[in-house]
Amino acid sequence: MTFLQLANKRYSARKYKDQPIEKEKLDQVLEAGRIAPTAKNNQPVKIYVLQSKEALEKISTLTPCAFNAPCVLMFAYDETLEWTHPDEEGIHSGVEDCSIVATHVMLEATDLGLATCWVNRFPNTKTAQAFQLPDTMKPVLLMPIGYADDEPSIRHTQRKDIKEIVEYL
Repeated sequence: MTFLQLANKRYSARKYKDQPIEKEKLDQVLEAGRIAPTAKNNQPVKIYVLQSKEALEKISTLTPCAFNAPCVLMFAYDETLEWTHPDEEGIHSGVEDCSIVATHVMLEATDLGLATCWVNRFPNTKTAQAFQLPDTMKPVLLMPIGYADDEPSIRHTQRKDIKEIVEYL
């Protein structure tokens, strides 16, 4: 499968089968995140694997977007490790680094026949407190992962024309 075929195959699943993810597959997915690039290779990202009954119940009380997946990945960054621009105040890499790592994870999961959903709808601070993360760890996104129990919606295949999103200057 080419990269464009893989990218086109990936969609946001919002319903999952009650089927655990094989350890080998989960390990591969997490390895894809580990090798993802980060700003200055500072590697400030941590992936919290929520798969115990207690952790899944807890995350389901914090967001309606866990979608009963057998596993939810929480991507966070350590603000003491993120790259900070030396000349421009306010430019930090933590969110971008989490996004790069999560994208690698998401695409590897798709390649392995797993489904994911990128979730921003959760209370970041309350979630960090509920899971007793260190104060320097900032959750950015959640990613339910497992075997899809639905089909991609028609919205998945609707794309703007390339002329609407690309402009040559």
